[in-house]
Amino acid sequence: MADNKAKRGGADRALIALTEKYEVAYWSKKFKVPPAKLKYAVKKVGRSARKVEEYIQLQKHRASDKSRIALSEAYEVRYWSKKFKITPARLKAAVDAAGHSAKKVEAYLAAQKAAKKAKKAVKKTAKKTVKRKKAA
Repeated sequence: MADNKAKRGGADRALIALTEKYEVAYWSKKFKVPPAKLKYAVKKVGRSARKVEEYIQLQKHRASDKSRIALSEAYEVRYWSKKFKITPARLKAAVDAAGHSAKKVEAYLAAQKAAKKAKKAVKKTAKKTVKRKKAA
C-alpha cells in the first residue's frame, strides 16, 4: 500500500505507514491481527512489512501451543532442554520417540528414569546375593 498516492513503487509497498488509517486496516486484515497488535509490531521491529509479518508469526507460534515442542526453533530446544534438565540431543531423541507434546515427552523421560532406577536396583540386589553366597 502506498502512503503517498503519487508514489506507487515497490519500495513503498513493502513499508507499513501507521499514519494512514487505510494502511493500518489493510495490514491488520492481511496479518489477521487487531490494529493495536500491528502498531506494537511496527514499533518493535520497524516499518518493513516482511519483518512485521515474521514477528507476528513468531508471536502466534509462541502463543499457539505452549506445550508443543518445536525442534525447528532453537529457543524452544534451549528452553525444553533446560526445563527437563537434559541435553538437546537427548531432547531430540525423546521427541522422536514420544512425539512433540511436552506432556508425552515428560512422561517418556520419567519412564526412562524409572526403568534406569529399577535396573540399578536389580544390579544392587544381585551383588548382595553374590556376596551372601560367597560368605556362606
